[in-house]
Amino acid sequence: MVSAPKGPAGRPRGFDTEEALEQAVRVFWSQGYEGASLEELTRAMGITRTSMYRAFGNKEALFRTALQRYTRTTASYVVQAVERPTAREVAVAFLHGAACATTQPGHPVGCLGVQGALATGTSARWSQDVLAEWREQGTAHLQARFERAVDDGDLPGGVDCRLLACYLMTVSNGIAVQAAGGTPRTELMAVADVALHPWPPVPGGG
Repeated sequence: MVSAPKGPAGRPRGFDTEEALEQAVRVFWSQGYEGASLEELTRAMGITRTSMYRAFGNKEALFRTALQRYTRTTASYVVQAVERPTAREVAVAFLHGAACATTQPGHPVGCLGVQGALATGTSARWSQDVLAEWREQGTAHLQARFERAVDDGDLPGGVDCRLLACYLMTVSNGIAVQAAGGTPRTELMAVADVALHPWPPVPGGG
C-alpha cells in the first residue's frame, strides 16, 4: 500500500491516494471527463469531496493526474513498444499493446485517451485538447523511433516517418473504439496484423 501524503498540520491522510487515484482513472475511463460526476468520482474513490480537493485539487486537476497514472500503467505499452529492436517490432508491439490494453478483464473497455473526450460540451472542451495533446505525444514517440530506424537502415529512406506514426496511431484509436463497442481481443489482434501487412504500409515504403 502506498503511504498517503501528509494532510494539514502534518497529519497523514486517511486513505491510500494511489488506490483512490486508480478508482478515479476507472471512472474517467468508463464515463469520460464530462460524464464523470464529482459524486461518482468521490464514491468510487471512497473519500469525501473535501478530501478529494485537498489531495488532488479540482476535477480538472484530478483528471490530469488520473491521465498521468493511466499513461504509466495501462498505456505503458507505448513506451515499451518504442524500445523494441526493429521498426516492425515496434509497430507490432504498439498495436497488439493497444488491443490488450483496451480489452483487459476487470477494467473498462476502450481507451481513456480516446473515449475520454469523444463528445463534450463547451465547458469541457479543454479535455479534448488535453487528450489530443496526449495522443500527439504518442505519435511523436513513434515518429522519433522510426526516424532512428531510417538512420539505422532498418526502414527505407523514402518512408515518411510522420505519416507512418500517424497511421499506427489512427489504427490504434480505431482499435480502442471497436473495443469499446465489444469487439473481442482476438479479432482486434487480427485487425492489427492485417494493418501491418505489408510493412511499411505507406507510399514510398518500398
